[in-house]
Amino acid sequence: QIQLVESGGGLVHPGASLTLSCAAPESVFSFYAMGWHRQAPGKERELVAVIDSGGSTLYDDSVKGRFAISRDNAKNTVYLQMNSLKPEDTAVYYCAAPRTIRARPMFWGRGTQVTVSS
Repeated sequence: QIQLVESGGGLVHPGASLTLSCAAPESVFSFYAMGWHRQAPGKERELVAVIDSGGSTLYDDSVKGRFAISRDNAKNTVYLQMNSLKPEDTAVYYCAAPRTIRARPMFWGRGTQVTVSS
C-alpha cells in the first residue's frame, strides 16, 4: 500500500514561517510529480503547489511569493516552505502525488494541520 507521510504542521503566529515535509516511497517519488493541497473547514480541497521530477512548479495565486516547494531526490522527500503565513492559510495540508503537475493526484497522505492564529 502506497503511503505518503507528512510532517511539520503546527500552530504559528501570523507572519511566521513553517516547513512541511512529505516522504514517499521511491516507486512513487521517481515517477510522479509531488504536491501539496489544503482543505480549510467548510471549504473544498485546493491545490497549493506541485513540482515534477524535472523541477517545474505550479502554485496557487494565493501563495505565490510566500510559499516554495522543493524536492530532495536522494531522500524521496518533498518540502513546502511557507513564509509570511496568514490566518487564511489555516487548513489541513495534504501531500499528493499526481502523474504530472496538472493531473489529479493518484496518492494522498493523511494530512497535517497548520493553524495560523494570534
